[in-house]
Amino acid sequence: MTRGRIMDAFTAGLLQRIRTTETDLTRARETGDDFLADVEQAELDDLRRLAAEHGVELSTV
Repeated sequence: MTRGRIMDAFTAGLLQRIRTTETDLTRARETGDDFLADVEQAELDDLRRLAAEHGVELSTV
């Protein structure tokens, strides 16, 4: 059961990081901060890759 809890916490944390990064990316684009938008996009790409590698569904994000 511990293993399931770890995965649940991992999944929840990853999904939260994706939501936060999407919000930050939107804000950077809206304010015209191209550098920050690039940084946030790279972070989002990495998080999505990590999710895919671990079988985390992103349709709920």
